[in-house]
Amino acid sequence: MGRPLYPQAQRDDATENLFGFLVPDPYRWLEAGADPRVRAWAAQQDELFTAHRGAWREAGRWRSMVEELSTFGVSDPPLVRGSLMFFAEQLRDDEQRRLVVVEDAVDRHVLVDPVELDPSGRTRLHTWWPSREGERVAVQLEVAERPASDLVVLDVRTGKVVDGPLPRACNTSLAWLPGGDAFYYVSRVPDEELAPDDQRLHRRVRLHRIGFPPEADPVVFGGTEAPDCYYGLTTSADGRHIAITASEGPAPHNDVWIAELTEPAAPRFVKAVDGLATRARSLARFLPGGDLLLVTDYQAPCGRICTASRHDTDPSAWRTLVPEDPRAPLDDCVVLDDPELPGPLLLVARARHGVSTLTAHDLADGRQLGTVPLPGVGVASSLQAELPRGGHLWFSYCDAATPTTVYRYHAATGRVAPEATCAASRPGSSGAIRSHTVRYPAGDGTEITLFLFMPSEELDGPRPVLLYGYGSFGMALRPVFSPMAAAWVHAGGIHAVACVRGGGEEGQDWHDAGRGPHKRRAIGDFNDAASWLVRTGYTTPGQLASYGISGGGLLVTAAAMQRPDLYAAVIADGPLCDMVRYERFGLGGTWTEEFGSSAQPEQLQWLLTYSPYHHVTPGTAYPAFLLAGAVTDLLTGEAHVTKMCAALQHATSSDRPVLMRREPDSAHAGSCATKERALAADILAFAAKYTGLCA
Repeated sequence: MGRPLYPQAQRDDATENLFGFLVPDPYRWLEAGADPRVRAWAAQQDELFTAHRGAWREAGRWRSMVEELSTFGVSDPPLVRGSLMFFAEQLRDDEQRRLVVVEDAVDRHVLVDPVELDPSGRTRLHTWWPSREGERVAVQLEVAERPASDLVVLDVRTGKVVDGPLPRACNTSLAWLPGGDAFYYVSRVPDEELAPDDQRLHRRVRLHRIGFPPEADPVVFGGTEAPDCYYGLTTSADGRHIAITASEGPAPHNDVWIAELTEPAAPRFVKAVDGLATRARSLARFLPGGDLLLVTDYQAPCGRICTASRHDTDPSAWRTLVPEDPRAPLDDCVVLDDPELPGPLLLVARARHGVSTLTAHDLADGRQLGTVPLPGVGVASSLQAELPRGGHLWFSYCDAATPTTVYRYHAATGRVAPEATCAASRPGSSGAIRSHTVRYPAGDGTEITLFLFMPSEELDGPRPVLLYGYGSFGMALRPVFSPMAAAWVHAGGIHAVACVRGGGEEGQDWHDAGRGPHKRRAIGDFNDAASWLVRTGYTTPGQLASYGISGGGLLVTAAAMQRPDLYAAVIADGPLCDMVRYERFGLGGTWTEEFGSSAQPEQLQWLLTYSPYHHVTPGTAYPAFLLAGAVTDLLTGEAHVTKMCAALQHATSSDRPVLMRREPDSAHAGSCATKERALAADILAFAAKYTGLCA
């Protein structure tokens, strides 16, 4: 088979001199997505992809397998307000999640169904916040191709809109005040107040009173001195205090600001935690009486839980309630304070090499009182307790073979059982999948965790492997259920997950070891995982495919640029590829703490050492590449996919194709169910074709 014929893409002589470094950018013209030349070229790429997909003989079988394994449904743990339970569910035939309300465990009704509002499937339920009394709920819907969305407030009994829309509330945080007549929320400054090309966040914390126009909402926090801040909001149960966490983008450290709400429209904030001084993440919650429960990695990279007076601005005054476990990073915690309990409980979730434990502690002194039994050896997440007070905990559980199921823990009896009111959440199994955790050595000797999901029968030689990784923003990978992974294993392959540095699997130190100037470590760790799988006989280079999403897309493309000989196929969904200009696309300008900035000479050198687009080498026999992404990707931007595709098609000497799969009217790494399943089937069919796996 000869080298495929690709749509012609003009190579310009564009070169930038950045601090003495000559940086070529031959496909910069592809950044102008609306340009007729770009649109014509992209349309030809669509035709090329469609032609190749038509030749994947087993594509239909992969689609059927993904459909079959995606029928378990999804349900989040409920938010409980008195007798009312609020949760999202997605049943077998649902395109999007719906917001459901259950009263007294009997009266069940759908409060918000995005598909009824928008049959196209482009609108999704993003998040929701019930008032403390449960009588009202603020709901945020998102439309895939729009940069911001609105908030509306619904009457829970009638479902009618009682307030809103409140505009420009993209990725907001919200905290109700008691009584349900007012809340704090985060919204962007109006576009007309900004320069036309200003892509920074420009968020502000505002107070909204039900029935008043949003234009009258006063700004209570945030200003021009912090244009790229992310804010998190929480109020005390009595409504007398508010805490705001503030971080520059997803930085690994944040400030905490506290205020008394004697004047809700003009609170006077005091910085209780200085993130620049602590260089740590700290999340604050209010205890009865107004003191703080702090979850922090300050002087504890794997996390600890402290108590502090809200007036304490010196971390040395914090009292450690639950100390750090250096081998098990802290995931979450929640307080149960039912008056019928002997005393308030603090439930703490940790993960040791990806596997969850859940322990119960005395809230007064942190003593461990026992453990909460989990349904298996897997992952417990999304802990929720009832308000205003209660003795039940809800959490999600899954493992490699078990789809996500919601469980309820009754603290008085110690009983754990599936939550009956979550109709989509039923214990089930996707079949015989064997999960195995190993530790492999990185090039510098560091041990890295690798999850292996395999068929139940004994291996009789090398098999096709789909290797997944992420390694950015401190995000921890876990051995969770995935319909795509289950389909690959059911067909006889091995699905592997490499917990490379840059993630959060081993705490903040693990994240720091793979970000900024150390990002190459994460890439090296991933290639070391591939080499280990080959060396130990699990697979061969001709049977190995890599796969990553977003920051994971950066990981797998950069890894393939360094070791193209290790992989038969590479799939990158919504990747970052041009790391010299990533700050100009989507929200990239807020990620400099993670990757560095090309505006700084030293940091430019970091980026140039691994930027995939700048390491494409003509004449190299690259693996088969599938570069997938949303046309309207507002997070990373579409240009990473188009520029990398053009560069690889020009450079490769291989007969294995470089393809681009574009998804219109979709969001970054998130679409309606039909589109998500179609993407999963295409990824599996592509990986299977070039690794030799038969569905």
